[in-house]
Amino acid sequence: MFDDEIARFLEVLDRGFPPVHEMTPQQAREAVSARRADRAPEPVHEVTEHQLSTPDDGPLLRVYRPHGEPGAPAVVFCHGGGFVLCDLDSHDAFCRWLCRTCSVVVVSVGYRRAPEHPAPAAAEDAYRALRWTAEECAGIDADRIAVAGDSAGGNLAAVSCLLARERSGPRPAGQVLLYPMIDPNCDTASQHRYATGHFTTRAALRWYWHQYLGTAAPPEPQCAVAPMRAAQHTGLPPAVVVTAGLDPLSDEGRAYAATLRAAGVPLVHRHHPDLFHGFATVEGLDAASCARELLAADVRDLFDRRTAEVVA
Repeated sequence: MFDDEIARFLEVLDRGFPPVHEMTPQQAREAVSARRADRAPEPVHEVTEHQLSTPDDGPLLRVYRPHGEPGAPAVVFCHGGGFVLCDLDSHDAFCRWLCRTCSVVVVSVGYRRAPEHPAPAAAEDAYRALRWTAEECAGIDADRIAVAGDSAGGNLAAVSCLLARERSGPRPAGQVLLYPMIDPNCDTASQHRYATGHFTTRAALRWYWHQYLGTAAPPEPQCAVAPMRAAQHTGLPPAVVVTAGLDPLSDEGRAYAATLRAAGVPLVHRHHPDLFHGFATVEGLDAASCARELLAADVRDLFDRRTAEVVA
C-alpha cells in the first residue's frame, strides 16, 4: 500500500542528503542544517533550557512539559546524527510529538559532539542528563524515567543504562532504542545490503564512527561505546527496540534486541521491514504513522509497567 510513498521518500532523502563522509564535520553540519524546513512548532505547555556545567561547558538540556498536573513521567532523549551532526533543534518536532502524544516530560540532551569531544564524552553526557532528571528535574515522577534515542542517540540511551547499572545510578523504567547504532565494526549483512540507495549509507556510518573514536581503539570499558560488548546484559531496564528493514543498521539493532531477550530483559522488538532508517522523525510520511502509534503505546506501557511495580 505504501510502497510508492516509501520509494519516493527514499529517493528524495537519498538524493538530497549530503555526502558527509567527504566533508569536514563543520561542513557536514552546515549542509545538514541547511536542509531543515522551517515549520511552526507544535505547542506544549512549557519549554525551558538548563545548562549542566562540565569542564567543557555542556550538555545543554531542553525540557518539554505537557499540559496537566505535575508528576508526569519523563523521557531523557538523545538525538541521532552519528555523534557528529544534529542538535536540539533538529529533533525539536519529535520531542514535542513525544511530549504531547505520551503526556511525558521530555528532557532532550544537547550532548557534546565528536570529533571535538571524542568517545565517551557523549555517553557521559547522556548519563549525566539521566542523573539530573532523576535528582533535580522538578515536577516529574522520579520513579518513572525512561531513556530514549534514535540512531546514535539509541546507542547513547543503551549505554546510559549500562552505566547506570555499573555505577548504581538511577534505575530507568525503560529504554527506547530507535534503529540504534550498536557497534563500530559496520560489517553486518544489512550494512552491505543497504550500503547505498537507502538514505543512510555505510560510508557515512563508518565516517561517524571514525569521528567518534578517531584512530584509537574504543576506550575501556568498550561497552561505553559499543553496548553489545558489555560482559553481560542482565539487570538492564525493560526495552523497546525499533528496527527498520531497509536500514544498514537493521542487523545490529536486531542482534542487540536478541541479546537483551536472552539476558532476561523484558523486551518489545518492533521490526518494520518496509521502512528505512530515520522514519520516526520524518514528518509527513504516512507509511510510518502506524509505527509511530505503536511507539507511543509502547512508551506508555513502559510507564504503566513501572507504576504496577511501585504499587506492588
